[in-house]
Amino acid sequence: MGGTAVIALGAGIFAGTRITSPADAIARTAAPEASEVTVPVEARTLNSEVVTRGDVSAAGAVDVKPETGGLETPPIVTGQVPEVGAEIAEGAALLEIVGRPLIALAGELPMYRSLRPGMSGPDVAQLEVTLDRLGLDPGEVDDEYTLSTGNAVADLFERIGYEAPAPDPGAEAELDAANDAVEAAEDAVEDADDALDAGDSATGPDGAPVDTDALKDALDEAREQLADARTARDEAAAAAGTPLPASEVVFVPSLPRRVDEVHVRRGGQIDGAAMSVSGASLVVTANVDKADFELLAVDQPVSIELPTGEQVPGTITAIDEAEGEGASGWNVTVAPGELTPEQAEALRGQNVRITVPIESTEGDVLAVPLAALTAGPGGESRVEVMRDGVAELVEVEVGLTAQGYAEVTAVDGTLAAGDLVVVGDTGDDSDDGGDE
Repeated sequence: MGGTAVIALGAGIFAGTRITSPADAIARTAAPEASEVTVPVEARTLNSEVVTRGDVSAAGAVDVKPETGGLETPPIVTGQVPEVGAEIAEGAALLEIVGRPLIALAGELPMYRSLRPGMSGPDVAQLEVTLDRLGLDPGEVDDEYTLSTGNAVADLFERIGYEAPAPDPGAEAELDAANDAVEAAEDAVEDADDALDAGDSATGPDGAPVDTDALKDALDEAREQLADARTARDEAAAAAGTPLPASEVVFVPSLPRRVDEVHVRRGGQIDGAAMSVSGASLVVTANVDKADFELLAVDQPVSIELPTGEQVPGTITAIDEAEGEGASGWNVTVAPGELTPEQAEALRGQNVRITVPIESTEGDVLAVPLAALTAGPGGESRVEVMRDGVAELVEVEVGLTAQGYAEVTAVDGTLAAGDLVVVGDTGDDSDDGGDE
């Protein structure tokens, strides 16, 4: 009986530890007493920036289509085939067709006809501007293809190691005939002049001087014929000047350019585009919304992140409202700064991160999270500082806001780095009695 009583007593005590009254249960499950969440005031540099992404592309891709319709033989590629990635400079041969170069020049008008002395038009004007830019002397830069223009064209071909295009055979024959006519006219003037000299010294049977009026007229006529012959010779020489065959030049909007695709091979025949070339310079195009658009401007510097993580500088060159079906926002065009070949290749065709610095504090400033700012009854900004467990409201002037922080300067009270400011509390704040 005694043992049974001891066991019963022990069981009662254990059961008592497991029984909880309703009041105890409510007390244990109630929300903890509210307490403030604080963070320290920091001394840090703030940077406001626009961050977006953009697609990298080469400027102005175009197809190179040689004009081969005037060739007397099939347009067989005989050499100078470039590799993909090669850079094409102005005035260089980018291909060789039937032993003749295809020279790349910069210009908006295509090479739609062969040019030769005596022609005129906007394509001639474009050619002379180009020759002058390359340091070749086309004479007066106008829209007339002259002997000087032809000479400059000949110099262009000789500069890259090719013979100048041959003049028209008919024009050469006319020039030969004109040269013969000049020589004959010069001989006639010399004969007439000799006859006049002989007449001046001769006397008639009666000893009187011979009448030389007829001899003088003959000399004048011979001199006029020589002048006409020389004029005709000059015209023939101009007509027989160096021409520019349409098959030996291609104009593209700008140079230098990069070869993106090659559609021909040595020994093959050209049929359509020989290659596709794009601007050697890269551009990055991004799209931004209205909020970012209002912060951006042409000529702003940017930072472009390469796929490798390396940062390279760039500049905003254009900002245009997006157009087209479904388009929205604004398109921002960025030109990268000087790139190494490796950087350019790493960028080509990529989607990259662009950072545009907008504003920055000059060194470290006092900064608090935006959540620490509250508005007072008069609209003033303030922070709540915990000092020895007691909250103190400090009015502040807000400067730059960036990266989730705000620059603050105490207006009423003191504030220093390391002070703890309230950003929230851990309890139920549905009715905290505040005036925020």
